[in-house]
Amino acid sequence: MKAVETENLSKIYTGGKRAVDGLNLSLEPGEVFGFLGPNGAGKTTTVKLLNGMLTPTEGSCRVFGRDPAREPEKIHALAGVVTEHAQMYDKLTGMENLLFYGAVFGLEPGKCRKRAEALLEELELGEAAGRRLESYSTGMRQRLSLARALLHRPRVLFLDEPTSGLDPESAQRVNSLIGRLAREEEVTVFLCTHQLRYAQELCTRYGLIERGQLLAAGSLQQLRDQVSSGVTLRLRGKHFPRELAKNREGEEVYTLRVQNEEEIPRIVRKIVEAGGDIYHVSARRLSLEEIYFALTAKGKEESL
Repeated sequence: MKAVETENLSKIYTGGKRAVDGLNLSLEPGEVFGFLGPNGAGKTTTVKLLNGMLTPTEGSCRVFGRDPAREPEKIHALAGVVTEHAQMYDKLTGMENLLFYGAVFGLEPGKCRKRAEALLEELELGEAAGRRLESYSTGMRQRLSLARALLHRPRVLFLDEPTSGLDPESAQRVNSLIGRLAREEEVTVFLCTHQLRYAQELCTRYGLIERGQLLAAGSLQQLRDQVSSGVTLRLRGKHFPRELAKNREGEEVYTLRVQNEEEIPRIVRKIVEAGGDIYHVSARRLSLEEIYFALTAKGKEESL
């Protein structure tokens, strides 16, 4: 069974704004899926549709076989949601907030407290458990929001900019937790973000969205293949063969495109055999950020 599936999913708001336009996605259990795009691209609307907070204008969606529009309470029982701006109760302590939401999820009080204590420790909030939420920093609130979303051991986790407001060390801890949940507990992670470099470090597959439309979806290599095949090879040295002169980028620096990394040893050997001295060799593939901008530029050209 697919963890998340959408078929021609569309949402048109009053006034005619098409926030999501014919979205087709399919996620397997245990995937860390990066749903990427700028603010206003349709990411949050998609999450609301998948959680039954909005009803599709066209098409359909399912989470582990269930229709969010018809069975929102069933979706809430198997999904956890973390939004960019955590909303909880300021006058309650961190632990009291978790116990309250645990009761809403129907958790037994003793088991809920034990689970809450473990999550607070893992997210470095153990010492702040007895403090009122109003004293928490933005980053602490965000981590408590993640703890709340994980209380009932969800099968799918929807994250909207989960590291917003976190310092680098806390962000790394959150990333490690997300990765462990996917690997060890087969939790499906649906990560919404506009931070492409961050997503590249964490996700196993990606969907690039702009103006409500899916530009492309797939693994990093599959997305690279849609934009440009091959590898950019950068060499630094001197006395290179004359035929490489056209690839000269700067003083003793040369760049050239090759189809794959298997070609590199042959090129290096050819230079050395011709009397060249090589000080540095590096191969670089397109980053997720470069792929995204290439695809958006392509989309704009096709719409003209």
